[in-house]
Amino acid sequence: MKKITLLLAFIGMMTLQSCEVTEVYDSPVSNNPRTEVFEVTASFNSNNNYTKLVVFDPPIYANDSVLMYHLYEVVNGQDVWKLMPQTYYFNDGGALDYNYDFTRFNAKISLSANFNLNTLASSWTQNQTFRLVIIPDGFAKTVNKNNIDSVMSALKVSKSEVKKISL
Repeated sequence: MKKITLLLAFIGMMTLQSCEVTEVYDSPVSNNPRTEVFEVTASFNSNNNYTKLVVFDPPIYANDSVLMYHLYEVVNGQDVWKLMPQTYYFNDGGALDYNYDFTRFNAKISLSANFNLNTLASSWTQNQTFRLVIIPDGFAKTVNKNNIDSVMSALKVSKSEVKKISL
């Protein structure tokens, strides 16, 4: 009798051990990475607390990331994009930061400074252009992310495929 009980316990343990628990996530993970580039022009002031929200519709995948670039200037017809976060220093000791953070659902662009932002020239706050590049997990390790042209080339996204968003 003891041997039968022991055998049944052993079979029961083997059966339970082969059970698999599958966790359910509310955020999709995709093996087909989303490679999109969005361009948005925004203006900042005290009324919007020097922030702008860009909503992702549909949300990005859980394993995606976002790189953001600020259009700093245009030289001889060529755009000069700077990877954010980006700090600009002024001769009087002031420092202006263009920052961003993101979730699956949106990206928030914000300005901060070591001085009163209300005194900032409108050339720094009005009609500022940004590019948001959605990249697959681990992609940033394989390319020079400081160069937006390298990133877009690696993602095989042409300038004509950049989607303009109105805020």
